[in-house]
Amino acid sequence: MTRSPDPAELTAQLIRCPSVTPEEGGALLLLADVLTAAGFSCTRVDRNGTPNLFARWGAKGAARSFGFNGHTDVVPPGDIAAWTHPPFSGHQADGWIWGRGATDMKSGVAAFVAAAIARVTEAPPDGAILLAITGDEEGPSRDGTRALLDWMDQTGERMDVCIVGEPSNPDRMGEMIKIGRRGSMTLEIEAQGVQGHAAYPHRAKNPLHALLRLLHQLTDQPLDPGTAHFDPSGLQVTTIDCGNPASNVIPAKARATVNIRFNDAHRSEGLDAMIRDKAAAIAAETGVGFDIQTQVSGESFLTQPGPFVDLVADVVRQATGLDPVLSTSGGTSDARFVKDHCPVLEFGLVGHFMHQVDERVPADQVRQLSAIYRTILDRYFA
Repeated sequence: MTRSPDPAELTAQLIRCPSVTPEEGGALLLLADVLTAAGFSCTRVDRNGTPNLFARWGAKGAARSFGFNGHTDVVPPGDIAAWTHPPFSGHQADGWIWGRGATDMKSGVAAFVAAAIARVTEAPPDGAILLAITGDEEGPSRDGTRALLDWMDQTGERMDVCIVGEPSNPDRMGEMIKIGRRGSMTLEIEAQGVQGHAAYPHRAKNPLHALLRLLHQLTDQPLDPGTAHFDPSGLQVTTIDCGNPASNVIPAKARATVNIRFNDAHRSEGLDAMIRDKAAAIAAETGVGFDIQTQVSGESFLTQPGPFVDLVADVVRQATGLDPVLSTSGGTSDARFVKDHCPVLEFGLVGHFMHQVDERVPADQVRQLSAIYRTILDRYFA
């Protein structure tokens, strides 16, 4: 019988793989070897040079299938000299595992891989366990989980439910489960006027004035009061610039960047149309034109509380003694793609040190997370 790996040791091994996006660094190769030895069927699903791994135990098209999703790519370590231990050493001391990806999220991947192997070797389930692991979450996210899900749709692979193993707990293990995320979109707005002398404004069209009018209209009132599971949507102006070094020149162009994190009261296309309508009205009054470029990172989504969410929350409650908050806070994750495939939630470690110098995680917390995942699998296939 294949012995399930120690999730803490597997975390350290994964950290030693320098998988800074878009480099694979050997992390997916390591996981494929570990999973294949445990009887999983592993397939590399690379797209446009982006590395991804799909692993399945059990029959394709099984009546019940449980999925995990996560990523092995990490953000750059920054100033290596500032680290107490080298960022890709996987150093273990005093109950901690050190290195880039220790929190976000090689530990989460190691935890669900170990839990899945333990379940299929000790008590083979009546169903399938699917693992979708990407090397492109910290980067553009175009050819990572999206590519895996596209490939699964094309080949008839299906998860009935899925847990994304991202760090979900702010301070204590078990205090929060993410059942949704806000949408995110960024708009690059350029106001196009007519340059002129500041002493003769009637001969120019000041794009800054028109742009400021638009930004005031966008920020003067909240987008909404919030919804049942979401806080109010937020619109933030993050840059304003006209590149004008002279105090007596009205610039020809002015630019601003707006970022919106929106709840389930909105879709991105509705917000985009609202902003364009306001810009068109100001353009008609001032003669200043607007060019707006929109990039949508993801739509808002919510996995409604029900049997799947209740099962996970009950296991977390029993394991930690805490009643987890069902939250939609935070930024975006690959759950925004998985939600179009099946019901999805996020539960993982405490996220104190992610993306920081000296990123680290308690080894016992990784083992606790893996045990929680194992119990969830036991309950799901019971």
